[in-house]
Formats: sequence, C-alpha cells, structure tokens
Amino acid sequence: MIDPARLPAPPHAERIAHRYERHGRSVTDDYAWLKDAGYPEVKDAAVLSYLAEENTYFEAAMAPVRPLVDTLFAEMKGRMKEDDSSVPRRDGDWLYWWAFETGAQYRCWWRRRADGSGGGAVVLDEAKEAEGHDYFRLGALAVSPDGRLAAWSADASGAERFTLRIRDLATGADIETVSMIVNGAVVWGAGSDAVAYAEVNDNWRTFRARGHRLGDDPAADATLYEETDDIGFNVHLGQTHDRQWIILGTNDHETSEIRLLPADDLAAAPLLVSPRRARRQYSVDSAHGKLWVLTNDDHVNFRLASADPANPGDWTTVIAGSDGVYLRGVTSFARHLVIEERVDGLDQIRLRTYRGEEHRVAFPETSYTAGLGTNPEFDTPDYRIGYASMVTPDTVYDYDPDARTLAIRKVRDVPSGYDASLYATERLMLPARDGRRIPVSVVYRKGFEKNGHGPLYLYAYGAYGYAYPPGFSADRLSLLDRGWACAIAHIRGGDDLGYGWYLDGKAEKRWNTFHDFADAAKGLIDAGFAAPGRIAIQGGSAGGELMGVVANTDPDLWGAVVADVPFVDVLNTMQDESLPLTPGEWPEWGNPITDPQAFDLIASYSPYDNVTAQAYPPMLITGGLNDPRVTYWEPAKWAARLRAKKTDANPLLLKINMGAGHGGKSGRYEAITEKAEAYAFMIEALGGG
Repeated sequence: MIDPARLPAPPHAERIAHRYERHGRSVTDDYAWLKDAGYPEVKDAAVLSYLAEENTYFEAAMAPVRPLVDTLFAEMKGRMKEDDSSVPRRDGDWLYWWAFETGAQYRCWWRRRADGSGGGAVVLDEAKEAEGHDYFRLGALAVSPDGRLAAWSADASGAERFTLRIRDLATGADIETVSMIVNGAVVWGAGSDAVAYAEVNDNWRTFRARGHRLGDDPAADATLYEETDDIGFNVHLGQTHDRQWIILGTNDHETSEIRLLPADDLAAAPLLVSPRRARRQYSVDSAHGKLWVLTNDDHVNFRLASADPANPGDWTTVIAGSDGVYLRGVTSFARHLVIEERVDGLDQIRLRTYRGEEHRVAFPETSYTAGLGTNPEFDTPDYRIGYASMVTPDTVYDYDPDARTLAIRKVRDVPSGYDASLYATERLMLPARDGRRIPVSVVYRKGFEKNGHGPLYLYAYGAYGYAYPPGFSADRLSLLDRGWACAIAHIRGGDDLGYGWYLDGKAEKRWNTFHDFADAAKGLIDAGFAAPGRIAIQGGSAGGELMGVVANTDPDLWGAVVADVPFVDVLNTMQDESLPLTPGEWPEWGNPITDPQAFDLIASYSPYDNVTAQAYPPMLITGGLNDPRVTYWEPAKWAARLRAKKTDANPLLLKINMGAGHGGKSGRYEAITEKAEAYAFMIEALGGG
C-alpha cells in the first residue's frame, strides 16, 4: 500500500506572490514561477529541482506497489502479440504492411510486389531509427507514386517538431533533409519529383505549407499557402482519394477553408473551394470530375453536396442533413461514396453508388465501434474496415459491396488467452441533471454483482467533438479479471450523439461536460456498479481537465483520480496567446482576454484556480517536460497548489516525463509500463487486488 506516513516529506513548492487583474477581477497565481521564462527551453535550476523532487517522491511512493506494477506489466505484455503485424494492403504495384520483431519497441514497415515476385523489402525500420534516442515517434511515411522514394518524418524529443527526410528505397539511404520543423501529413506530387509539407513556427503553430522539388535547396522551397489572417488557424495537408488534388486546408475548431492544388503541378495557383465563414466547416474529396463536400452550413449534423471544380463554391445537396443521422466523413472511391456516420450514437458505414443506390454495412453486434481502415487505392474491389466492441478484440474486415459480406482478415491475438464468453457489456442511458440522457458503455466479467460493493473504473474525454469509442482493450482485462467493472461515459463535449452533443459541451456550455460525468457516476452507483468512494477515474489532456474539475466538485465520489497531461491551468493558459495552442483554442473554451463572460466562466471551473481546502481522493498526475500541447507547468502548478491546500493524508503523486511530450514515453513497452503504474495506483487506492 502507498502509505504517506511512511514516506519522506512530500516536495514543497515555494509560494511566490504573483497577482494580476483583468476585467476588474483579481487572480492570485503563487506558482507562476514554475513556468520557465526561457520556455520552450527549460533550464531554470529551481524549476528543474522541484520537478526532480516530485519524480523522486513518485518513485518512493510507488516502491511498495512495484511488485503489483510488475505483475500488471507482465499480464499486459502477455496479452501483446510480440511479433504482431498488420494485414497487407495493395497500393499500386506493391503490398504494404508493418510488423514488430519479437521484443522490439517499434514497428518495421515492409512491402513486397503485388504480383508475387521477389520477397519482402524494408521501407523503414523504426527500431533502427530510434537507436540512441530516449524518445522516438514516426510522423509521416509516404512512398512516392513511382515507388522509388519515401518521404518520412520523425520526432526525437516529444516536442512534435518533426524532421522530414527523403529516402532512396533501393539503397535505404536518406538523400535529402527537407525541414526540421514539420508537422502533419506529407504529400507527393504526381510526378514523384516533389513533396508538399507543412511547417510550424516558433509558437508551434502549423502556419504554412511548402513545396519541395527534389534536388533543390530546401531554403528556397516555395510557399504553397501561408495562414496570415488568423493566428488561431492551423494549416494541414491532404490528398483527394483519386489523387487528382493536393488539399491545402486551414481551420480552427469551428471554421475551415480549403484550397486545392493540382497534384501534377505544385507550381499552379491553388483553387479556393469556398472562403471561410465563421462556424462553417467543410471537407472535400474528388471523384469522376466532381468535388464531394461534407459541410455543416445548413444542418448541425452536416449534409453531403457535390460541386463542379470549375465553380467549386456552388454546392448541390446529395444527402440532406438529418436530426437522426450524423454524417462524419466521406471517402470517394471509384464505385462508391463511402460515408461514415453515426445513428443514435452507433457507428454506421453507408455505401452510395454514383447513381444514388445505397446500403449500410451490417455488423454482428448491437454495440461496437467501426470505421474505414487502410484503403489507399481509388479503384478497389473491396473496402477495408476496422471493428471492435467492449468484448470483441480489434478485427480487420474486407467488405465485398457486391455480395455484401464481411471477410475477416485479422482478429487481434491475445497470446495469453482471451475468452469473450466470460465477459458482458451493456450500454446504459443514464439521467443528467438537466433531463438529458448520457450514454455509458460498461463491461465486466460475468458474475460481477451489482450490489454496490465492486470497484469501478470510469473514463471519459468530453471535448473537441471526439467520441471516445466503446472499443476493446486487452490491458483493461487486468481490471476486469480482478473483479472490476469498467465504463466509458460518452458525455457532452464529444460528438457521440451528433455534432449538437459536442456543441452542448463547449464554450459557454462547458459545465454540461463536468455535470454529465458526475451524473453518469451517480447513475452507475444507482445501478449497483459501485458506491461513492469506490470509483477510480482517469482522463488525459482535456479529459485531465475533466478530472481536475470533478475532483474539486465531487471529491467524495472518487476512490482514486488519475489525470494524464491534464489541461488544468485553463484560465492562465487561455490568456497567454504566446503559447502554441491558445489562439486556436478560443473557439473551444472562449477568449478570456477580450470577453469578461468567458473569463468568469473559465474562472468558475479552471481546476488549478478552484483547488480548495478540502479532502481530496488519492491522486496521480502526469506530465511531459517537452509537451507542446499541455505544458509541463500545468500539472506541476496544480500539484503544488493541491499539496498546499488539501486537508487529507491521501497520496498525491506527480510524475513528469523529462524526455517526453504529450503522449508520454515512446515505445510499446514503455506505454504499458505507464498503464501498469496507473492501474496499480488505482487498485491500491481502492483496497488492493
């Protein structure tokens, strides 16, 4: 057990008076000094010393439960197929796939000729590229249309500034370094002699797209598009599925604008599809001489329209918006428009011919998550689909649209054994305090008694319109097999029940997200899944903000709180427009600099600003020193204020990854080590197991 009485004194962060005023309101921030003035470089000795003390304290506190961490790690690793690989998929003359070597932390990317001649050839070996680095993350990997070259990018610090290189696949040697500040997709021109890429500025904003012709000096690369109108917008790249156009997109969280560049002429003037209009979003694909546009211009759940590239802003409705059907994406193939949508919160895939004939793919369960998988070719006889449920491991299907049949290509292997018949799943609709019903997905091992005594793990995200899918987790079996129930709350702020479900949890309606989570927990208690104090909760990033809010508002409900890279210093971050994400976040949270009402709203829930003198449950907080999304000082300041104000003796642990970013440590084994630590913390907090 983690017994604070047997630990050394916890770290103490000095309080240095700091106060500011805005809109006539006064704010105290006595831990502002934890933000290194030289950020993104962190060299302040006092800051580094404090973070080191917290990490030392974390290790001391976790020492008694290391045997459980090791056990959980062994269980999770035992469920991981060490030599796992993907199902090969054809792209032109080649079949491509990835594979892990036994014991490897990273993938190797392979290909072989589709006609069967020759053996497999390495495209990129991540493990080899990661050698000598404490952190490694592959970004883009794109093979040229002629199959001779690969454009690839990687991040070796966690700061999400990727270095883009061009590799000769015949020799395996990199022949050019294009840029060291790339982020996002890389797209080849049709002639295999040029690539388009996007770069970040000093504030980690993806502000421009550039075109590089092989052999030219990268310093002279042409700017294809640069975002100059709005610092809250970020530039991104893509490609239409027929590969006729390179997509130059720019957007914030609620408004988008797209330009199209002919793939065979990167020097051409980009074609503006339609000028940006506040709160209007649209995406574009291309097939058979038409543009296919998905937009929310006249319905919150989007409509599908077509347009002539000669007049790209004139949109003709193909599928009208609907209160009951939420259109989420469209991919144009040679024979079908494949539409990913959601009906009553359930994923659906609709196929529509260009003559207007439609049908939906029939899936085998009543609750699941499904979506298009890897489908690089425009003209393909079948469609690859990914599928899972709370009890069904990740499954790869190929769907035959003529026979309307699903062929299983792969089911995730659980080497240590998995019997789906031992587990049960439910989808509940639990009441929120305003009368709405919150979907909650629950899984448990059969025999779990709904008598209020069992431990419950509850997870949610609830922001940016991201619907946390009710999918499979092999790691989660370590809780289920110890008698836990595990639940996902599909709260407002995500788009689980349509785009309106997202809008009802953002900006001025943000409190709905927090209330939904607490109300879902109370509903699960009423249903017998747990009792107050017998619920362990976890969330990351914006989900970590959620953890911080409900720890302040409903501390008695929780037996443990795990907040990963939590966005908890919301009020201060949203007033610092020098930070990478702040201007682009104003549509999501509100702008407290210019709007007094937004200031008051954020101040009412910002976890750091609302820590109070009360008892808090056991808490584990994580962060990353190189994280450009949620800066390290957010979890550090929050932990410091919690230590100073909380009235309980429960453990409060802060772990800062000193060589990693937003996603934690890289490598598949490092990832499950951190998962094992979180699970061990929760298990011990709720009484062992």
